[in-house]
Amino acid sequence: METKNTWKTYDEEQLKAVDAFADEYRNFLDEGKTERECVDLIVNMAEQQGYQELEKVIKAGGSLKCGDKVYSVCMNKSVAMFRIGERPMAEGMNILGAHIDSPRLDIKQNPLYEDGGFAYLDTHYYGGVKKYQWVAIPLALHGVIVKKDGTTMEINIGENDDDPVFFISDLLIHLASEQLEKKAAKVIEGEALDLIIGNKPFVFENEQEGEKKNTEENAQDGKKEAADAVKKGILDILKKNYDVEEEDFLSAELEVVPAGKAREAGLDRSMILAYGQDDRVCAFTSLKAMLDVEDTERTACCLLVDKEEIGSVGATGMQSRFFENAVAEVMNLTGEYSELNVRRCLSSSCMLSSDVSSAFDPAFASSFDKKNVAYLGGGMVLNKFTGARGKSGSNDANAEYLAYLRRIFADGEVNFQTAELGRVDLGGGGTIAYILALYGMNVIDSGVAVLSMHAPWEATSKADVYEARRGYEAFLKGAGF
Repeated sequence: METKNTWKTYDEEQLKAVDAFADEYRNFLDEGKTERECVDLIVNMAEQQGYQELEKVIKAGGSLKCGDKVYSVCMNKSVAMFRIGERPMAEGMNILGAHIDSPRLDIKQNPLYEDGGFAYLDTHYYGGVKKYQWVAIPLALHGVIVKKDGTTMEINIGENDDDPVFFISDLLIHLASEQLEKKAAKVIEGEALDLIIGNKPFVFENEQEGEKKNTEENAQDGKKEAADAVKKGILDILKKNYDVEEEDFLSAELEVVPAGKAREAGLDRSMILAYGQDDRVCAFTSLKAMLDVEDTERTACCLLVDKEEIGSVGATGMQSRFFENAVAEVMNLTGEYSELNVRRCLSSSCMLSSDVSSAFDPAFASSFDKKNVAYLGGGMVLNKFTGARGKSGSNDANAEYLAYLRRIFADGEVNFQTAELGRVDLGGGGTIAYILALYGMNVIDSGVAVLSMHAPWEATSKADVYEARRGYEAFLKGAGF
């Protein structure tokens, strides 16, 4: 079977709709480069569509009925949304699940130091990255710094045109003969991914003479002060601009991401080039389907979580009880709660684990099975299984569920393709699918093909993004399997 090119199926109106949706998606990528930023955007969009915060409904002693819409946030990094359907929740839900974390560099807790006339922030990379891709490109700093008194400073530096950017240096080609002999995994070591944030020594006003002098000219504090002059200058800026002390890095969450806006790619403007499309392309399309869907037979749910890139661990990852607890609370407000009913709800649910798939890259054709790979422009992607080497660590959807989804997408005239992540025994990957499958529900990976996945800049097809949005809404409307 050949993969159909989705672009060929569109009329003029649909082409306009594809571009309009892509513009909205690019704005989401620009405003949501971290999990916290994504959650803020998601909550704002949800509340504009009439969603209420679950915890507020509980405190007010409220209840939920068919058509009601609620959301719950976990530690500002994960969110679950529910639209109550006509059927009892014990009969199951239709769930869209994606993750909103992406590979990046995280700032360490004791990060600021000076060496060779530069001020640095020490980093630890997050998720699977090719470390050499992160050097010599403009980088931005996003996140929060929380002071001891609970005051939270939001940090976003490097995105506006008049903002400074940051970078990680690379060795000049003239001196790189030894470096070029190394394997790609060792060309840039993890400990070398330190962010350059300044180069100007601190200058202060001499009270007696009324003139500015470099700290190196003031030997009162000796060589130590002179050696830390650039670092001291950075601390002075942090204090003046943000009221932040060096100690406040202890309770900070700062992420280093590529600076710059999502862009249209190609002379035909058919693609989107941006940071973080794994997996925010699936998060956004799932969110839009959830916000736009009308009344459904089964309760519709959209689950957008953190920490997938490092194993779905922690309180905000899929392995936590956040989602299960939220389901129990919602069922309590609908009058259905019991431990048995929660179990029945979860085991009877159907889910699309909305995560990206690798796109065929002709430059590296030998890494793929051409008959079983996703192609840019081929529509949304279904991955029956992921995993690695013998499907290890994979959720493997059953044939009956695939047939059910084929009917839903056929009825909705949704363009889709099926794929594997790559050539057998070459590698592999995982999603949150296997975690939800532990409840006994039907789950399959479904998403968008991405070129250069996990690189600082990833590429997707506008057509695939649009079809994913359409496919997710068709799934939410579909009756239970």
